[in-house]
Amino acid sequence: MFKQLCPNCKDSFERVESRTKVISYGRFFRKSDKKYIRRFKCLKCLRHFSSASLDRCYWQRKRHYNSTIMGLLASGNTQRRTAILLGINRKTVARKLIFIGNLAIDVIKTDNRYYKKVHSFEFDDLETYEHTKCKPLSVTLAVETKTRRILGFSVSRMPAKGLLAVKALKKYGRRPDERSFGRKRLFSEIKNCIAPGALIKSDQNPHYVKDVRRYFPDSVHIAYKGRKPCDSGLGELKEGIFDPIFSLNHTFAKLRSDISRLIRETWTTTKKPDRLYLHIAIMAFFHNKMLNQR
Repeated sequence: MFKQLCPNCKDSFERVESRTKVISYGRFFRKSDKKYIRRFKCLKCLRHFSSASLDRCYWQRKRHYNSTIMGLLASGNTQRRTAILLGINRKTVARKLIFIGNLAIDVIKTDNRYYKKVHSFEFDDLETYEHTKCKPLSVTLAVETKTRRILGFSVSRMPAKGLLAVKALKKYGRRPDERSFGRKRLFSEIKNCIAPGALIKSDQNPHYVKDVRRYFPDSVHIAYKGRKPCDSGLGELKEGIFDPIFSLNHTFAKLRSDISRLIRETWTTTKKPDRLYLHIAIMAFFHNKMLNQR
């Protein structure tokens, strides 16, 4: 039995005795990854296609760099340094960031549908900025407690705080606070993979309680008092012996270390929040993949 889907007429067909709607039509050599690809012909629409026509990497000339670029971007390298190491144009790396990031988002959502229901997870916000510290961003992250698997994340704009508030307002105008919308978007994406009565851990942010009750009404929410970092340069490493949300803080520390634009005291900054979202998606996919290989 031979089955193949024609991408042109979208018809279902198979080889049954003498009636054939799709026939094999040779093969060709693909230079990008040095593989032979089968070619087919649809006898209904009389058009040709190959086994790679429905592939998401269709028309990519540098598809063999995808996994390498993913590993470099999830290991603390910038887009420019990745391009230098691979000997390719940095615009190619920028386009690969978008492609691999969208692919990673789909994989994370698929894993959440097919994995077992989560009985305990932790969430909180991580602060960074776009272009300048006067334009801060908030990254809301949800992590499964025992496995440290990243369930989802969101990136939201927020106004500047502290000593930079007056300067940011004067220079860039009023900046919207989108943290609540980002948190609600995250909860709506992961609520189907959370088991009823799940244990949810976070800090004592007063804005968390209402959203948790809305999206997880049957859960048990425990809010822990925030603690100071043990070092001024390590905000995710808290003082004390036991950290009740260690899985989340440990994952935040990994993001700070492995995503170039999140490293503290760095020249690399985020120019567009959506690119940060895609970069975190690549890191989340790489992080979850490495956990499964242990």
